[in-house]
Amino acid sequence: MALWTVHGDGRRVTDGAAVAPDERLSWPLTIGFGVQHSAAMFGATILVPVATGFPPTTALLFSGLGTLLFLLITRNRVPAYVGSSFAFIAPLVAARENGIAAQLGGVLAAGMLLVVVGIAVKALGARLLESLMPPAVAGAVVTLVGLNNLAKAATVAPQRQPGLAMVTLAVILVCGLLGRGLLARVCVLVGVLAGWTLAAMAGEIDPVRVQAMSEAALVGLPQLVSPQIQPAVVLTVLPVVVVLVAENVGHVKATASVIGRNLDGSVGDVLIANGLSTALAGFGGGPGTTTRAENIGVMTVTKVYSTATYAVAAVAAIVLSFSPKIDALLATMPSGVLEGATLLLYGLIALVGARIWIEGKVDLLNPVNMLAAAAALVAGVGNLTVRLGGLDFGGIAWGTLFIVTAHPLLRAMYAARRR
Repeated sequence: MALWTVHGDGRRVTDGAAVAPDERLSWPLTIGFGVQHSAAMFGATILVPVATGFPPTTALLFSGLGTLLFLLITRNRVPAYVGSSFAFIAPLVAARENGIAAQLGGVLAAGMLLVVVGIAVKALGARLLESLMPPAVAGAVVTLVGLNNLAKAATVAPQRQPGLAMVTLAVILVCGLLGRGLLARVCVLVGVLAGWTLAAMAGEIDPVRVQAMSEAALVGLPQLVSPQIQPAVVLTVLPVVVVLVAENVGHVKATASVIGRNLDGSVGDVLIANGLSTALAGFGGGPGTTTRAENIGVMTVTKVYSTATYAVAAVAAIVLSFSPKIDALLATMPSGVLEGATLLLYGLIALVGARIWIEGKVDLLNPVNMLAAAAALVAGVGNLTVRLGGLDFGGIAWGTLFIVTAHPLLRAMYAARRR
């Protein structure tokens, strides 16, 4: 049985109708649309490893493998590309001094926890998420993840290459606010390319790295690294699961509205698939993954929802991962460009938490919500470190543990006092 049926004659979209997820056009056209998805996902998928110290080509490899795994588990019902998640930047940067093996241990643990969440949702229903982690708690966790490195990034960026950081940030803002369609979706990539080009014109790219790029082999194996489990690092990275759940559920709802199908029954499969993709990346050397919103933009513009195009994009990423020259090229990105982009991304993650509060109609005048969230945000902004049993727990780790455990306890105490 064929994975995809041919839409019409395969040469065009018939009568303006959309190409369904289980359909495809001719393979030349499908490859062409797949290349567009490759371009859309590329910026985010390589920016995360560059920011966190991971090999970019390894991230490409596992994003490609993860996407194929995602399509298999969701049975081609949910068109999506699984690329690097911006949410991992803050905790992985915080854990960078522990080494890439320890960082990968955190990614692996986060992926496995997401699989568990997905299995529970598939068995018990999506309402389980809200009962275990209400909006008041989820919003605080997501916000502190974003704020954890925002203060540090805001002080570092102006010190190194302030001009490049500001130009990169300005271009991202202009494209994101004034751009339409796909341009707005890939505003981060456009901003990075603009800052990078300006750096090249101004001679601010490290000549040693340029020389290394010219000498790098065109074809070679991606760098694979085995994970190492360190409890403190794992607890620093695990809160990202809250962000991943929010991203994936939001992606399912957005995709459903675009393709005109009810995908609520696929939420559990999507979480399991993304969890396995993230665990696979953590097992071999890549950052955590998530469904990329940029690719929804491509579908909206083209009305081609075929999962075959995503399979093509996945294969393209795997092919690109076998080029050390790409790794060397990305290493020439000036620090100012990277800092300008990540400065905005940290803030956006923090605002996702605020959006969870707003959409969940969280009453921040309620002393339970207010005090618990305040303590968590102090942990995130100040990155206050607590030492327990010889292990150092950063702000993300203990801040998350505090609000997850303290919020239900404080709520019960407050309710008992008011009786």
